[in-house]
Amino acid sequence: MRDALVAAAFQLFLERGYEQTTIDDIVALAGVGRRSFFRYFPSKEDVVFPDHERCLADMTAFLSSSGDEHEPVRRVCDAARLVLRMYNENPTFSVQRYRLTKKVPGLRAYELSVVWRYERALADYLRGRFAGRPDGTLHADVVAAAVVAAHNNALRSWLRSDGERDAGAEVDHALGYVQSAFGQQAAPPVVAEQGPEDVVVVVSRRGTPLWRVVQELETALDQP
Repeated sequence: MRDALVAAAFQLFLERGYEQTTIDDIVALAGVGRRSFFRYFPSKEDVVFPDHERCLADMTAFLSSSGDEHEPVRRVCDAARLVLRMYNENPTFSVQRYRLTKKVPGLRAYELSVVWRYERALADYLRGRFAGRPDGTLHADVVAAAVVAAHNNALRSWLRSDGERDAGAEVDHALGYVQSAFGQQAAPPVVAEQGPEDVVVVVSRRGTPLWRVVQELETALDQP
């Protein structure tokens, strides 16, 4: 029933336009009553984004199952890939929705509200992991925003290609950029401090984020 309503809605959206299609039109084509429509979708906008609630629940469960062994930035990047998986399950539908959303301001606003909920889920997880750190909340919110921005940049690039490009490769490249900027690429640097001239040496693996090197250096300088 749910799939039939979505199929009927998009057939009419493509034939008549979104604004010209009513819920009565959708249920008539699907062969059901209005009550059946509202059992699955609170509004006409919701039928355009039928899988986001499920995806958000999957993301929340994925993050809730995380342990201390999971590097936080990598974990939220993996959580964002769940959204890509949802879009990639039906590329034709995803491309049609992208084209429709571009034309209808109300749908763009609705989509932004959905994206904000994903970002909040990522930020809430990161706030828990970064609790107690200096600027932990700020760090969490910035990383969450960066993950969403990178994922959406790659996703839209794939959608603009009508689903012809490699969505996984696009998103992996974009999220790899976020991990290189904010993630922990290696074990924490080893700090050595010795010598009569108070020389401080910081040993770090290549690829370690600059902010982490500076943090370790500051820690070493503060030690007596």
